[in-house]
Formats: sequence, C-alpha cells, structure tokens
Amino acid sequence: MKRLLHGLALSLLAILLTACGPQRQSVFPPTITIQQMHVQPDGAWQLTLRFQNNSYTGMNYQSIEGSLQVAQGIPVRVHKTFDLDVPSFAGDVVQVEVLPTPAMSQALQAVAAKGSSGSLPYVVNGVVHCMPNLEDHPDNKNPRDFPFNSNSFLSPVPGVPNTYR
Repeated sequence: MKRLLHGLALSLLAILLTACGPQRQSVFPPTITIQQMHVQPDGAWQLTLRFQNNSYTGMNYQSIEGSLQVAQGIPVRVHKTFDLDVPSFAGDVVQVEVLPTPAMSQALQAVAAKGSSGSLPYVVNGVVHCMPNLEDHPDNKNPRDFPFNSNSFLSPVPGVPNTYR
C-alpha cells in the first residue's frame, strides 16, 4: 500500500512539473480572402485582402507574394510589402492593386451586366511572410512563410458601382 501511495505521489509530482514549463507557442497559417474589390478609373483592380489570424499569438504580417486567377483565365501577380499586426484569432485588411488582363476585365463586365445575381469565381494563392509578435514572445524571432490558397466568388455590390464582394 505504501508503495502504491509513493508511486501515485511521484506521478502527481511529474504532472505538476510538466505544467510549470514554458507556454508553447501555437502558430498556424492565416486565412486570406478577398473581402472587396473595386475597379479604379484607370482599369486597375483594388483588392481589399482580409488576413484572418488563426494563431494563438499575435502575428506581424510583412508581405504577400502570390497570384489572382479569375474565371479559369491567366493569373496575374499579387505582391505587396506592408506592416500589419493582427492579434490572435482576429482579422485585418490590406489593400493591394493588381492590373487585370483584358480577359479578366471582360469576364467582370459580363458579371456586372447580370447585376447582383452574377458571380465570378476567383482563386488567390501564394505565400505570406510573417513573424510572431515580439511583444507576446520576445525570445522568438523566427520568421514564418505560410502558403495560402483561397477560392470563392465575386458579385457586384448593389448600389455601389464598380465594387464587388
């Protein structure tokens, strides 16, 4: 009986000691989607990209390198450098301008002609460069590169010309 109590006490002590270790930092890839797109007067598309932080710590997003493909057409480059701090499990946006191909612009005009019932499929993918916030973890300065791939549809916003969500 005495042996059993010693074994139980030793197991309980081991469990308590493991709980005293440093907190493990859980970092996960963000979700990146197009929140809104606006056609500029010069024909360029201004994308509002939403960065949803899925990590247990705040993240500092620094740049994005990727491509945007609309309606199975030729992809165009999406690239921007920025400084975006996003708290854990929160989201924020960055605006990026892209130059669409003529086929992309024609596909968008066809959807605009249908009104709010039209939709245009898109795929945005690439790599986002980020780092855990140093305020949360000053000892961790490891930059992270996360691949992302998002696909959805853009539809005209009723009453707001040249704007799609």
